[in-house]
Order: sequence, then C-alpha cells, then structure tokens
Amino acid sequence: MISTRGRYAIRVMIDLAQNDTGSYIPLKDIAARQEISKKYLEIIVKDLVAGNIIVGASGKGGGYKLCRRPEEYTVGEILELMEGTISPVACLTEKNNACPRKDICQTLPMWTEYDNMVHEFFYNKKLSDLV
Repeated sequence: MISTRGRYAIRVMIDLAQNDTGSYIPLKDIAARQEISKKYLEIIVKDLVAGNIIVGASGKGGGYKLCRRPEEYTVGEILELMEGTISPVACLTEKNNACPRKDICQTLPMWTEYDNMVHEFFYNKKLSDLV
C-alpha cells in the first residue's frame, strides 16, 4: 500500500508543476492548496530535496521548485524515494535475490510478473501526465 507520504509527495510535485513561474513557491501556499498540514509537508519536502527531486530556498522569496521539467520525472522515482521499494515481496527487493528457495519457488514467477507490471506502470507514468 502506498502511504500518505508517497501520495502527498506526488501531490506536492503536481502542485509545483502546475504553479511553476520560475520562482520558488512557499510551502504555506502548497499546504493551503493541497489541504495538507504544513508541518507534515515540511518532512516530505525535506526528503524530496535530499533526493534531488526539488530544490528549496529559505528566507524572503523562498520556497520550493522543481529541478527538472515535469516530463522528466517519473511517478516511480518519486514513490521509491518516499516509500523505499515498491516491490510486492521481500525477495524481489534484493538485486541479487539471494533467497534460498529461488530455484524451487513456485510463486516467484507470479510475484516477478506482478512486480514488473507495477514497476513499468509507475516508471512509465510521467509527472506531466498528472498535471
């Protein structure tokens, strides 16, 4: 399940894209438009800045803005930054998949197919598709 952190991060990104004038957008404005607590958004934007998804500036004229154009972001990268892996089962979160049952697991092909569908869906969905 995608948490509120992931969902709100996408809403912040949409808001930044829709209100982009080249200037920084104050967090209080985003919070008001999105009807999300400014305090909660502070945590989310901190992670987005740390992940090099957005940039922030403090002081007069400060706020946040996108680092790239909306069509250069995928929903998948935003979600994985906020949620960690979006894989449905633990054995698929490991790149080397060191599960001792890997070769005999009868459900692994199903989980792999599902994981590929979810990954493909979110990584083919651009921020610009949501604006």
